Formats: sequence, structure tokens, C-alpha cells
Amino acid sequence: MAMQQALWWLAPLSAIVALAMALYFYKRMMGFPEGDEKMRAIASFVRQGANAYLRRQYKVVAIFFVIFAVLLAIMAFALKVQSRWTPLAFLSGGLFSALSGYLGMRAATFASSRTTEGAKTSLNRALQVAFRSGAVMGLVVVGLALLYISIFFLFLTRILKFDLPRTTVTMLSFGMGASAQALFARVGGGIFTKAADVGADLVGKVEAGIPEDDPRNPATIADNVGDNVGDVAGMGADLYESYCNSILATCTLGVAAGLGFSGVAVPMAIAGLGTLFSILGIFMVRTHEEASQAQLLRGLNRGVYLSTILTFICAILVILWVLPEHKGLAVSALTGLLAGVIVGWSTQYYTSERYRPTRSIAEEAKTGPATVIIAGLSVGMQSIGIPVLVVAGGILVSFAFASGFTQPALGLFGIGLAAVGMLSTLGITLATDAYGPIADNAGGNAEMSGLGPEVRKRTDALDALGNTTAATGKGFAIGSAALTTLVLLAAYLQEVKANLVKIASGAADEVVPIEGAVSRLADLKAAGITFFIEKYNVHLMNPKVIVGMFLGAMMVLVFCSLTMRAVGRAASKMVEEVRRQFREIAGIMQGKAEPDYAACVDISTRAAQREMILPSLLALIIPIVAGLILGVAGVMGLLTGALAAGFAVAIMMANAGGAWDNAKKYIEGGQLGGKGSDAHKASVVGDTVGDPFKDTSGPSLNILLKLMSMVAVVSAGLVVKFAPVVAKFLHISF
Repeated sequence: MAMQQALWWLAPLSAIVALAMALYFYKRMMGFPEGDEKMRAIASFVRQGANAYLRRQYKVVAIFFVIFAVLLAIMAFALKVQSRWTPLAFLSGGLFSALSGYLGMRAATFASSRTTEGAKTSLNRALQVAFRSGAVMGLVVVGLALLYISIFFLFLTRILKFDLPRTTVTMLSFGMGASAQALFARVGGGIFTKAADVGADLVGKVEAGIPEDDPRNPATIADNVGDNVGDVAGMGADLYESYCNSILATCTLGVAAGLGFSGVAVPMAIAGLGTLFSILGIFMVRTHEEASQAQLLRGLNRGVYLSTILTFICAILVILWVLPEHKGLAVSALTGLLAGVIVGWSTQYYTSERYRPTRSIAEEAKTGPATVIIAGLSVGMQSIGIPVLVVAGGILVSFAFASGFTQPALGLFGIGLAAVGMLSTLGITLATDAYGPIADNAGGNAEMSGLGPEVRKRTDALDALGNTTAATGKGFAIGSAALTTLVLLAAYLQEVKANLVKIASGAADEVVPIEGAVSRLADLKAAGITFFIEKYNVHLMNPKVIVGMFLGAMMVLVFCSLTMRAVGRAASKMVEEVRRQFREIAGIMQGKAEPDYAACVDISTRAAQREMILPSLLALIIPIVAGLILGVAGVMGLLTGALAAGFAVAIMMANAGGAWDNAKKYIEGGQLGGKGSDAHKASVVGDTVGDPFKDTSGPSLNILLKLMSMVAVVSAGLVVKFAPVVAKFLHISF
């Protein structure tokens, strides 16, 4: 036990180191010069807009969190269908998710003009300023997550004296708060940024024929604000909850598999080691002047691959040391690490302008927007092949090597380790993603400040690289969501078991009905996951499972429809406002009058706050309603259908959007007629269509999958206790 406890402490200690390094990178970035007065003013506009948006978003979300916490308190204290600590865990999970997004966004908004100033000196200086500022986000996310999980674990075990099964099941509700906040952040931020981006592109580039980020475009500041609230704060909250949920669910499954404290110590230790090696990898990222896109990408990948290799080696040693009788679990952890790398490679291939898929979309631009859209959709659909095969293979391999076909509970723990392995180097992986919006804003600052062509050339190179890393980050987030959601399916059955045990413990004769049969308390305590699968008839011949699967697939497409229509409505208002300003403000096109940037920021802000409510509420309500009507089997079908459909659709949307974006960049680089050509105008239309694909609906889907799973986990007690009552009332055979 002493050995396991020593390993467990790697998590909180690495969390403290990560937060200290985040502070170091932040202070070092703030020490760099911010540029001339105009550069500082532009950065200040963006920063103020981003802060104002987040303040308004957090006020709206806070109201929802208070209401939902009250409902959870009723479930805990009045209905007694969950732990009384669930409301606190829910609120604190949302708080830390919001905090991680805010801190990362703060660093990003201060870094953009400093990156532009660094580009005056060299490409390497600009890259390091942008990347290490992005690393603030990565390290804050993993640091806050590991620290809070550790503190909460100590509180439950040392102060409240909970046993391990009760502790791990209780901690799962922490993930629901993080997931709910992440969905609001992703959906709201995505609507904000894409409304501004679409409005800026359609009127500025296509109609007015002015360059991207031109200061004459009223939507330019809103566009740059959106990069920060959507792609920094939103992505940070997204991967924060993925990271938390994968660790929490894996710990739950480890204890359920009979591994005791080792089942908690191993995933925590792997996450801690990955954090430390991520810090080492961050210092390895550098490049040289006149570097090509391929060389810039290699400079970033150098740090990612080093972190991955070192984490893998140490993960093997940890598993062999702590669980020598389960050596196959080392392969499970390796599977997750490799799956993350391969999904990243696949995303790069389908979205980078260096490769055939994106260039083929650019070639289609010669014949107009319609063929660009057809080609982009085709590339996006084709791109799901490799990620699906990799994740499917990873599930089978991690399950098999963990002896899952003979010991299913251990196999599910192996899948959990694969998810933790994939996310273990999140510190540097998220840094590469957060780097993208910083580079994008740096390019915008250079354009609006009227800096020379050499500076713009460097920021353009970093921006193009940022498009690829952003697409890779989205693919990574979606891949990790698939594994995390699958692990949460197993955690759901553990929560069902915990609630059945609780009900039986309070019964006079210690028995509880399950699907018409009667099970005794002793049998329930000893039962594994397969027992509940059989008792609740979770199989494909049960119509409740089939109906649930249809509902899950439906949720994916309805959710995408709602978020894309929201972007369309907000973008229409933005287009009208930009056209009005071009028409009514005299001298704006000659650069003699300043546009009303604040009006465009306000349009995006109002639209985001209004439009994010309905999609988010659906994700919270549907699992509870489905559970009460269809029971446990229906919930399993719902989550399975959403997982299968959502994973494929999310990959397709993210990659299609990234490919459209980089096809436009490829043409802007001087190919096929360059800027201003008919091919360029067609590619702008394709990029505009792809904006809500890659930055709103696609990335939000992975949070939808996890949030629905977490709601199911937290409401399992409600379903177990009241679904039979609802079924009897509705005359559904239960």
C-alpha cells in the first residue's frame, strides 16, 4: 500500500508543478514588449471584448448552475437517490472548468500583440511567445484538474472516511459540472466566433474585396474576440472535462475490477507523469528562420513526441511495478497514447495544405463555390475512416490485453487506461491547440497595425500552422471523447449497482426487484457489470435499447442543426450590420473613419447568450427523460447511439471545416490565381460554410456525448428508483 500511495502523490505534486510553470510562462510572456501604441490598442479592444463576453456568459451559466444544483439537492436529500455531496461536486466542477478557460483566455489575449512584436525579430521568437502562452492554457487545465481531483479524493477518504467504491462513485458527479460548463462554453463561444467570422468574410472579403483582418471591416475585432472565447476558453473547458472524466471513470472501474487502491493510483500516476513530461516537451519546441510549414510542424511535434515516448516508458514501469499480475494493462495504456498520435496524423493529412485532400478542394475552386463545398464534404466524410478504425482497434486491443474477454471488469479498466493514456500528455497537446488562436490574432494585429510584409509573412506562416494544429486538436478531443464516453457507459452501470445496493440496504428483507426478478443485497454487492447487463436486458433484441439508439443518433443531428442555425441567424445580423456601416459611415472604406467595432461585438455576444440555451438544455434533459421512460436499457441504447453517430459526425465536420479553411489559405499563398481571383472567392465561400462545422457544431458534439453520459451517471439513482413507477403508469412492460 505504501508503494501505491507514493505513486498516487505524483498527481497532486505534478499539478502544483504544472500550475507553477503556467505562472512562469505567463510572467515571462508578460515581460516581452507589447509593440507600438496601435498594436497595444488593438490588443486591448480584443481583450476587453473577450472579458465582457465571458462575464455575461458566466452570469447566464451561473443561474442555470444554481437551479440545477437545487434539483440535485432535492434528489440527494429529499428523494435520497444520490450522495448528498453531489450538488457540491457539481458546482465545484463547473467552477474549475470555467476558471481554467478564463485563465487560458487571459494569457492568450495578452500574448497576441507580443507575438506580433516577436515576429519583427524572428520567426522563432514569435513561435515561442505564442506556443508558451498557449502552454499556460494546457498547464492550467491539467494542473487544476489533478489538484482538485486529489483534494476531493483526500476529503472523502480521510475526513469523511468513505470507502473506495463510495468515494469513486461520488467523485463522478464532479465531472458532470465540468461537462455542463464546457458545453455552454463551447456552444456559446462557437456561435460568437463564427457569427463574427462569417460576417467579416462574406461582406469584407467577398463583397468589399478587402483583405482578412483589415481594420476597415467592422467585424474584425469581434472575429478576433471570438477566436479567444471559442477556441481558447471553449477548448480549455472542453478538454478539462475530458481529462477529469477519463481519470474519474477509470478510477471507478479500477476499484470495481477489484484492484483496490491500485486501481486509483495507476491512472493518477500516469496522468501525473504525463503532466511532468509535457512540461519538458514544451521547452523542446523551437524552429529556425525561413522554416517551411513542414519544418514548423516538426518543431511542434518534437515536443509532443518526446512527451508521449517518455510517458509511455514510465507508464509501463508503473503498471509492472504496481500490478505485476496484470502486465497486459501496459499495452492498454500504450494503445491510448498511440491512438492519439495516429488520430493527430490522420487529421493533419486531411486538413493540411501540404497534402492532396486539401489541395484537391483548392483545385475545385476553379469551377466555383458549389464544387468546393462538394469536395470539402467528400474529404470530411472520407476522413472518418482512419479515426474510427484506430479507436475501434484501440478499444479491442486495450480490452483484450487487459483480459477483458475473461474478466470484463478488468477489460473495461483497460479501456479506461487507454483514455487516460491518450489524455496524459494534454499539457502539451492543448498548448499546440491554444497556440492557433494566438497566432491568428497576431496576424490580425499585424494587418490592422499596418506592419511590413516581412512581419506579415511570419505571422501568416504561424497562422497557417495554427489552422493545422487547431484541426489536430479537435480530432484529438473527439477521439478522446469516444474513449471517455465508452468508459462512462461502464461507470453508469457501476452507479446503477451502487443505487441498487443502497435501496436493498434500506429494505426490510434486503431484496430489490430488477426487471421483475428479485435480487438480494449480498448478490448485488458481489455482482459484476455483466450481471446488470443481463438483468436489465441490455441487448439488441430489446426494443428499449433500439429505441434508445435511435434517440441517441437523433440527438446528434438535432444538436448540430440547432447550433448551425444559431450561427446562421447570428451571422445574418452581422452581415446586415457590416453592410450598414459600409453604407452609412462616410470615409470608412478610405480609412478616414473608424468603424463601430463595439456594435459587432454586441451582436455576437447577444446571439451567443440566447442561442446556447436550448442545445445545452436538451443534453441535460433527454438522458433523464429517456431513463424514466425506457429504464436502464434505454439509457444504454441512448448513449451508445449518440456515441457511434456523434463520433463519426464530429470527425467529419471538424476535418471538412479545417480542409476548407486551409484550401483557402493555399490559394491565398499564391496558388491558382491567389487573392482576389475567382478561385479565391469560391474558397472563401467554402471556408465560410466550414466555419460552423469546425468551430461550433463539430467540437461541441464531443462534449454532448460526455455530458449526456455524465447526466445519466448522476441520475442513475433516480432512474433505478422511479423508472418502474413511470413504466407502470404508462403501461410499459418493465
